[in-house]
Amino acid sequence: MKLVDNLWTTRSKCARLIHIRATYLTRSLRCHRLKRAAVADSSQGRMHLTPLLCLILGLLSIQAIPAQATETDQYRLYAHSRIINYNQYICLSKIIHKESRWNPMAKNGSHYGLGQMRSKHYRNLDPYRQIDSTVKYVTIRYGSMCNAWRFHERHGFY
Repeated sequence: MKLVDNLWTTRSKCARLIHIRATYLTRSLRCHRLKRAAVADSSQGRMHLTPLLCLILGLLSIQAIPAQATETDQYRLYAHSRIINYNQYICLSKIIHKESRWNPMAKNGSHYGLGQMRSKHYRNLDPYRQIDSTVKYVTIRYGSMCNAWRFHERHGFY
């Protein structure tokens, strides 16, 4: 639900990728080291080479996989720019997630868009205007996003 979630999963995927690559690269070094265990100097040199290889591979793979924001992240960021108070934003985010899963093309009977409004005019708006209309509607009807979320929890709609 948070914007950081995507970044964290991207970072953990990179960490897994680094670990897998390091395992494959150092496996051959370990086998070679075991064969030549009698010569201490060469195996110690290879042991110092392993972390360096892991570091280089890690830096290359992090640069190769840039983290990109999805459209949903952009909608959430826009909604947060309209509602400065974090708690109020979280309440709005819960409402929109529950109603449409942040899909601006969502349809449920005669209700459309992110905020599941009944107007066909609302359906034809771009997602950012849908967010504006939802915020305006909730503010006028309930006074705040958290009041609307509490109403939604009790009644199943807002």
